[in-house]
Amino acid sequence: MTEIEPAWNTWDSVYPAQMTYLPLGLTVTPCAYAASTGAFTDFPATATGLRLGRRAVDGGFVELHLEHGGSALEWRYDKPAPDVLRGAWQAGKLAEWGLRFWVILVLRLDPKGDGKLVDWHFDPEAGTLSARADGKTVTVSGDAPPLMATFHDSIDDLSAELRQYGYFYLGSRGTSGKVAALRYNLEEMPRFGFAVSVGGASISTAKAAPPAPLQSGFSSTPLDALRDLVGWNTVFDPVNKRRYMSLSRNWVAQKFGGFGVWLDDLFYHALMSALFDPRLARDCLKAVLATETPEGNFACLITGRDEWIDRSQPPICSFILWKAWQHTGDDSLVDLAYDRLLRNHDWWFTHRDGNNDGLMAWGTSPVGDGLYRRTKLGAKNESSMDNSPIHDEARYDPKSGCLDQADVGLNSLLVLDGEILALLARHRGDAATARRLEARAAALRERIGERLWDPRRGVFANRRWHGDFVRSLAPTSFYPLLAEAADVEQQAHLLHWLHDPKAFGGRHRLPSVTRDDPAYRDNVYWRGRIWPPLNYLTYAGLKRCGYEREAGLLAADSIDLFAGAWAGRQMPENFSAETGIADDQPDTDLFYGWGGLMPLLAIHEAIDVTPWGGWEVTPRPTGTSGDWRLGPLLAFGGSTELAVEGGWLTLALNGVAVLRTDIVTRLRRIELRPDGITLECQGLGTMVFPGRPPATLKDVRFDGQPLAVGAQEGEAAVGVPTVDTPRRLEVHW
Repeated sequence: MTEIEPAWNTWDSVYPAQMTYLPLGLTVTPCAYAASTGAFTDFPATATGLRLGRRAVDGGFVELHLEHGGSALEWRYDKPAPDVLRGAWQAGKLAEWGLRFWVILVLRLDPKGDGKLVDWHFDPEAGTLSARADGKTVTVSGDAPPLMATFHDSIDDLSAELRQYGYFYLGSRGTSGKVAALRYNLEEMPRFGFAVSVGGASISTAKAAPPAPLQSGFSSTPLDALRDLVGWNTVFDPVNKRRYMSLSRNWVAQKFGGFGVWLDDLFYHALMSALFDPRLARDCLKAVLATETPEGNFACLITGRDEWIDRSQPPICSFILWKAWQHTGDDSLVDLAYDRLLRNHDWWFTHRDGNNDGLMAWGTSPVGDGLYRRTKLGAKNESSMDNSPIHDEARYDPKSGCLDQADVGLNSLLVLDGEILALLARHRGDAATARRLEARAAALRERIGERLWDPRRGVFANRRWHGDFVRSLAPTSFYPLLAEAADVEQQAHLLHWLHDPKAFGGRHRLPSVTRDDPAYRDNVYWRGRIWPPLNYLTYAGLKRCGYEREAGLLAADSIDLFAGAWAGRQMPENFSAETGIADDQPDTDLFYGWGGLMPLLAIHEAIDVTPWGGWEVTPRPTGTSGDWRLGPLLAFGGSTELAVEGGWLTLALNGVAVLRTDIVTRLRRIELRPDGITLECQGLGTMVFPGRPPATLKDVRFDGQPLAVGAQEGEAAVGVPTVDTPRRLEVHW
């Protein structure tokens, strides 16, 4: 089996409490038996009462709350060394005498991944379990010997034995076998620790500390929440032998046959991963790029059971790749993806202009044999908004394979996709391709403004091929802001729709259809509920057009939704637009990958990077008051921390403070270079350059005019004058 570092992690999508050492196929599976109910569990992701706690992305620290038969366990893992796993449990509420509640550690060794298990050997005198595989010795020890060591052919056999005979049965007790079960009860071991060592690695006795909080002074814990989400949803795909951040542990094996790659989800996951682990971001991108079809598109979905290669998903890929590239500073990400992203972009124009009018529609092509291929539902799948009422009036055109309506969201995202690809083309020195992409994006932008604007209602809307505008509106009507396809008058109308409580305004935002639409009351998936991707892209569009206040308000609404759910350790797929809760619908996944876009908006309010604004830092971001701190996270291509203390903002890169200022307005277009710093700012204040004596600054200019260099406690400092709009500050040393 291919070795992936770190080796120990919660790799199995079905069993979040199970730790696996990938190089040896070594698994440690916590199980429990409650005599009061005669029930056994191996704590699958769908187990009642299972709650995913704090954790490190690499599995270096893991917490879970486990429940079975009314009794509770607080479970913890840590890794004092790469080849050592330590685990511990603490009993909480007991629903029965602890003598009758058994905790069982089940261990298996499958070094070749072929199901041929290695034998374990138990030493009754020492109370240790050991085995040897691929020249390495594996040793399992604990605070005390197990009350019993039993051996089985599988966990299912163990489960069957307990259900039939209970915990008094001794017939499987022994000293060797394929599947070892170390048994403990909560009367003797209400608190217990154990360790698994590979290759003779020594086991530390030092107590493990949970991950340090990644922020303070925020009204919520956005970066901690993202770290936990990325860590918990990162799994190993046993079919393709790769790691990636899955949609949800509740979906992968149960629904998808071992793995599931949704196009847009994995790109969003790459961006979230890029804040913590650039290798994981790359793994997520590679999983999507592997779905490229001969026709040129990325598949909508590839799973262990089905392949939707006839359709794609909204073209967000270049935008998200660009952001991940900026966070990690890894130029090779562009080389990895650029050519395929370009083919995917061109594919839309050759396969989704169903009536040759220059505006694209969602569709399904005559390739593959995926479920719903060449149906209206298949075409709606491509939008990711499968049951949205904006598709209700459309008809599927079998000849073109498209819905018979131009989609405002799709066309706006294609403009953005083309713009970003043009930037990447210029970065790679391909000016001709950049000009081609820029010209096509400009033409499409103009068509959106002219033909998808409904002057009667004052809004962008989908339009049927015969000319009528579709009645239902989704937040995709705001996507022309992201494409800069709306003029000033159109933007003013859109802001009215954004705030109107009968449309997209109200206590909880953004509903996936206007509140006065009959479909809003359905409250099922895209018929009324709030979806993180819609908020995320609308927020980006507002910021692009300079609506900082409106973007901040939408971020605040999104943060409130996230914080309310995270209080119960939920990261929902969607929310009720009426109550703001997620678990009012049984088909809403409560720990879903793109749910992380909501706390990501809180982070973007403090620090963000966009193609039109560069790196931006805000001393007074939404969700903070007074002093605050954020990081470390990957930004500016390195480990970045932000802190505001006593009215002074400090920006540190790789542990070294590079900038300190008392300016309270947003700092834009920040470039950190070996020979200096450039940025845009406005407002009266001081810029201090930590660790640099005044004499080391060669040239300092603000809006092209020289600034005098002074000193603050021996460090170079300059005073920035008040201006009405952001101006450029250039510092060279």
